[in-house]
Amino acid sequence: MRALLLAAGLLASSALLAQDVRKDVEKYQRMIADSSPAELFELTGEEVWKKRQGPKNVSLEQCDLGEGPGVLKGAYAHLPRYFKDTDRVMDLETRLVHCMTTLQGRSRDEATKRLFGNEDKPSELEYLSAYIAGESRGVALAPGRSHPKEIASYELGKKVFFYRGASWDFSCASCHGEADKRIRMQYLPVLSTPQAASQVMSTWPAYLIRNGQFKTMQWRINDCYRQMRWPEPNFGSDVTIALTTYLTRTGEGANYRGPGTKR
Repeated sequence: MRALLLAAGLLASSALLAQDVRKDVEKYQRMIADSSPAELFELTGEEVWKKRQGPKNVSLEQCDLGEGPGVLKGAYAHLPRYFKDTDRVMDLETRLVHCMTTLQGRSRDEATKRLFGNEDKPSELEYLSAYIAGESRGVALAPGRSHPKEIASYELGKKVFFYRGASWDFSCASCHGEADKRIRMQYLPVLSTPQAASQVMSTWPAYLIRNGQFKTMQWRINDCYRQMRWPEPNFGSDVTIALTTYLTRTGEGANYRGPGTKR
């Protein structure tokens, strides 16, 4: 009986401690969201968007991100989506590289030579992602869902999310498939649920406090693969776009409120 009472007391104490930790984490997240450095990346991103570059010496201002040439309002919130001119589903970074090569005349190698930056020098795509995503604030997430290739991308993303493999036999769901999992101060949301997916997808891309860098959604997915000990996907692969499609579709309807600020 004493052992049972002791066990019950420990369980109750653990539950209360978990509640306190979650409150502290939520308080911390609210604090870091104030006056986010992401605003600085947005400002620089606007300059990059309007900068004349490449052999054709033109800017990206006529890039069609799905809402029409040069239209940014709501563009990010409606990605990924199918584009007829490339006959594939594309996310923001993939579409930007397409515009760099077609509008500006840059080679793909030159446009993708530095996909992910560091604390000393962010990448061009990171700056552009910050600016373009910021133009969708207040717009509901609504990725493409009617074209057959959009449907196929969603189904592939769902399959990949739960697919286990590599040396640790991990999947995305290994970390993001069970409630109340936490790594240090970071709770791991159950991304197969609309509530969690909407919170995550409405705040990426994001500024990361831990290393003082701004990161894109493709970087987030690649880094997850690295942590799972999988080979990292190639830039603009169908896998990364499919995962983004699945997560955004799962969280669709939420108003975009990024770029966010993360631990």
